[in-house]
Order: sequence, then structure tokens, then C-alpha cells
Amino acid sequence: MTTDSTLRPEQAALVLPPAGSALWRRDFLFGAATAAFQIEGATQADGRVPSIWDTFCATPGRVARGDTGDPACDHYHRYDADVALMAELGFGAYRFSIAWPRVIDDNHRLNPKGVDFYHRLLDALDQRGIDAYATLYHWDLPQHLQDRGGWLNRDTARRFADYAGQIAHALSGRVKGWMTLNEPWVSAYVGHAEGRHAPGLRDPRYAVEAMHHLLLGHGLAVPALRANDKAPVGLVANVNGVTAASEREEDQRAARRAHASNNHWVLDALFLGRYPAELQALWPDAVVPARAGDMEVISAPLDFIGINYYFRAVVASDGDRGYVVHQQPGVERTQMGWEVHPDSLRDLLIEFHQRYPNLPPVYITENGMASDDHVDGGRVHDEQRMRYLGRHFAAIQQAIDRGVDVRGYFAWSLLDNFEWAYGYEKRFGIVHVDYATQQRTPKDSALALKAFFQQRAQAGA
Repeated sequence: MTTDSTLRPEQAALVLPPAGSALWRRDFLFGAATAAFQIEGATQADGRVPSIWDTFCATPGRVARGDTGDPACDHYHRYDADVALMAELGFGAYRFSIAWPRVIDDNHRLNPKGVDFYHRLLDALDQRGIDAYATLYHWDLPQHLQDRGGWLNRDTARRFADYAGQIAHALSGRVKGWMTLNEPWVSAYVGHAEGRHAPGLRDPRYAVEAMHHLLLGHGLAVPALRANDKAPVGLVANVNGVTAASEREEDQRAARRAHASNNHWVLDALFLGRYPAELQALWPDAVVPARAGDMEVISAPLDFIGINYYFRAVVASDGDRGYVVHQQPGVERTQMGWEVHPDSLRDLLIEFHQRYPNLPPVYITENGMASDDHVDGGRVHDEQRMRYLGRHFAAIQQAIDRGVDVRGYFAWSLLDNFEWAYGYEKRFGIVHVDYATQQRTPKDSALALKAFFQQRAQAGA
């Protein structure tokens, strides 16, 4: 078996998909993923306007140790070397996000200097034969729109569609796939009900309103993208496994409601044209600000769906209408405290395939884990991540065997980066970043993936 010379064969084998699986075929896409605010830095460069995450970071107590998005990984200045590293590792695709505050000014017009950065990035990808997949919204709403109500204001959905059309026109023919929103559940619920993310609001009613306007923005952006470019269009939804903590009816009911919130809220709207009925029981005071025709806009056909998956949650009744996460003892967890449970990825993909007859092709657009990684003698030994990747590859193949049309996988993340409210203490990258020096060190997981890609190329399937 061909491996990187610094890895033993048994180490490299930890990430290998099952022999003969679809993931060994050359037409199964393997990429790495990042997000603008988490890696770019340069938050005040070249006309970029402030975002809600700039404001959130500047608010004492919001982000661990007062960390901010600057300089992050300084990708704004180091993008060419980062793309070269991706090529060296053998990735065929790169999923990145376009910073709305970087490319659109506060008068809703294109900022040429901001757009030029993404042209340069796309040039670097083109030169190395790496396909570009662009996410339009990875949580960095311009602050001037938040000042007008943000996602609680229906007009933000229209502004998003305007931005989508303008940037698609500016980058027409250069992107292999457009992704409108990243994880609208996190934007809506974690940002508007829990307050752990920007804009830091804490009312479930706000989450319901924000979710509808996020999805409406997606629906309005789809035709705007298609009018300006021919690349496929999709949305990225985060999902997680949900299991009841006991057989008690109240815990079973709590699990059904958690499943509806975490996994069906977005996908039912996209593929069934309605919201799950269970949400009304969870938040009886919330009112969806829907108008006639909204759900038809939201549920327009997509070319693909992106699925982000990390963990399973075991939930119990909170004694009221909701649920709480039960910390199951004796299970494998990541640095985030999330349970490692690849079977839930398989089961969710199969369920979605059965629940949504119009489910388009699927890409796993994020999957990975945080660990407390350190450079030791020029190496980063992250065996847990290697096992994590290999086990999730097997789960994806099991879903494919059951008829799910999975066409690609993007590892989260290419680089250690700014992990939102956790600042820089959680490391999701397959490449270690020394934030003081900006030194990049591929971890053992990156070297093992490189060996797999080489072996797959030699197999020529």
C-alpha cells in the first residue's frame, strides 16, 4: 500500500473507506471546507464592512478569552500557500464561504476590492485543478443589516437575494457549485434563542422568525443565482443523531421534538413545503411570519443538498414541553464534548432518503472533530481523528448501499481556526495552525488522507 513515508501502513489504513466502496471511485468528490470569518482575518482590509461576528467578538464575555476573527489564519494574505497545501494533500475540491461584508458595501453595491480577493482565490484553485464550491452565508451578516433587524426583518431576505445575484454575476463560470446558507438552524436557534452565537438574542420566538426569513432568503436567492450562473445550487443543513434517554413516554416525546427541531425544521421546509407540527408544541408562543407564496419559494427544487454531521445527542424531557441533552457516560467524545456516533449519520441519510421523495443528490459538506492537538517533533498525532474519519466513511457507504445518492465529502476543516464562541481553543483542522507564527503543519490525519487519495488514483477506478 502506498503511504506517506512518515506514516506506518496501519496508521494510514485508519482512514480508508471499505474496500470496493463508492468512495474509492474517482468520481466521488473529496474536498476540504472552511468559512470566511474563521480563517480570513483582515477584517478591516480593502473596504470590508463590520459583521455581526465582529460586534459579538467585541462584546465582553461573548467569546472565550476575548478572541476575535483577526488575524485568524490570515488566509486573506496566505490563500495561495493554503491552496498549494490542499493540492499537495490531493484534495479535488474546496468548499469556502464568501464574506458578505467583504464583497457588498453598506450601500448594497459590490466592493471591487473584496470581489477581487475571491477572483485571486479562484485563480489559485484553477491553477491547481481544485473545484470551487462557494457558500454565500456562513453566519457573517453585515452589521448594518442587523441594525435594521437582521434576520428578524423580512427585508434581509431580499438583501440576501440581491447579494447572491450580484456575486454570481461577478464570479460567473468560476464556481462548480453554489451553497446559499450554511446551517440555518445554528443561525436561527443558537444565535436567536440560545444567544451563544451572534447576534446573541435569547428568545425562541426570534428563532422561529429568523429561520423563516433565512429560508425565504435562500428561496429568493436560488433564481437569482440561476439567472447569473449555470452552476448547481444547494443549501447546507446541519443534522445530528437524536436518541431518547429512556423508554419513558415523556423522554420519547422529547426525542421526537428534538429530532423535529434539529433535523426536520429545515429539510421539511425545503422538501415538503411545510414546517414540522412538533415545533408548535415546543414553542407555542412563536408565530411563523409566513406570507402567501413563501413556502413555494422556499421549497423550489434544488440541484443538491449539503449535510453537515458531527455527533449524536441523547435527550430527556425537561419536565415541560421541551428537552435537555443527557450526558451519556462511557462513550467516546471529542474535544467539544460531542459523542462520536457514525451510525447516526448512516441512519439519518437513510431516513431523509425515505422521508423526502424529491431529495436531490447529497454531499457531506462538513464532518470532522475537534481535538487538543500539539506539534511534537514536527508531527501532530491525531489518531482519534483518523479513526473518526474512517468510521464515518464506512457509515456513508452503508447509506449508499441503502440507495442514498451521496456524491462527495468535505472534511471539516482544512485548517485549525476561529471556532466561534470558543475562540481558538478548539482545533478542528486536519492542518495544525500555530497562530503566533501562522506555521501550517499537516496532522497525521492529513497525511493519511493524502495516502488514500494517492492509492485511489493508482487504482484508477
